[in-house]
Amino acid sequence: MTLPSEIFIVGGFIRKRSFTLREDYISEALEVVSDPNILINLVSRRVKQLRYGSRPLVESLERLDPEDVALREIIGGKISYELGEDL
Repeated sequence: MTLPSEIFIVGGFIRKRSFTLREDYISEALEVVSDPNILINLVSRRVKQLRYGSRPLVESLERLDPEDVALREIIGGKISYELGEDL
């Protein structure tokens, strides 16, 4: 699943954006995290951390948006997740 480039989800709300996520990063991240809903949650939580001052876990020679940094961190294996057990 890929979102249209002008739409993104923040805190459960759909918003319009003025920039685009790199499609190649999305497809590579979906190979690591196969569920698109989990991928969206991972990216949105990491973006919040980056915007509040956390340092990126990957280096880049180009200036990337926080969403692209989060995707590269997932692709590089720097970010992982655990699903909780059902109660």
